[in-house]
Amino acid sequence: MDHILNNPGWNALISGNKNFANGGDGAKYFDKDVAPFVGLKDNSAEDFNELHELTQPGEVAIHISPAERDIPGNWKVLNCVKGLQMIYEGPTAPDHDAARITPLTIYHVPQMLALTKLTQPGPFLQRTIEFGHYTGIFDDDRLVAMAGQRLHIFNYAEISAVCTHPDYLGRGYAKQLLLHQATRIIAEGNIPFLHLREDNERAFKVYQSLGFKTRCNIWFYVMQKV
Repeated sequence: MDHILNNPGWNALISGNKNFANGGDGAKYFDKDVAPFVGLKDNSAEDFNELHELTQPGEVAIHISPAERDIPGNWKVLNCVKGLQMIYEGPTAPDHDAARITPLTIYHVPQMLALTKLTQPGPFLQRTIEFGHYTGIFDDDRLVAMAGQRLHIFNYAEISAVCTHPDYLGRGYAKQLLLHQATRIIAEGNIPFLHLREDNERAFKVYQSLGFKTRCNIWFYVMQKV
């Protein structure tokens, strides 16, 4: 049986993130100001065509694929990012210091947008915070590190937007935020997982040291409708 994490976009949109889902029987997409990801049921030419009909000329969508694939010619591939998918296999009660960790709200969205624009952890839009459980670390009133959750695929929850301002690297903030997220996910009876660029060696070493294990390669196709 095909693992549900092999098609994360589609399976999120039919399960834990279906409240953000738009589309039809073979192609779905998130609310445009929440996330640019799309889901294709079978990754077939018919599914790509259905998605094409659902989108506007020039619109950009991100398709997550478990394998390299040829994208139909009515889509222009702007970028293809090879990544890793990692699942948490560490302690069921991760040890972490939550003292400095603060829940983030819509009040913090401008700072969250600024930090993710600077550090580029992945797409972060005006309503991305609605995925839930975003937390951060502040220096006085300045947001210097953050993490949250994104794709909720049945009993799997993705930790996402893990980033630290360059001036605050090396202080362990990302580790604390990651473990805090993992603790919350496990307490809810779910399994933490995440995605990262294959060439992000610094992040890979951090995740591995905390108990994340590589499950598979994954490809992010940034496509534009033509």
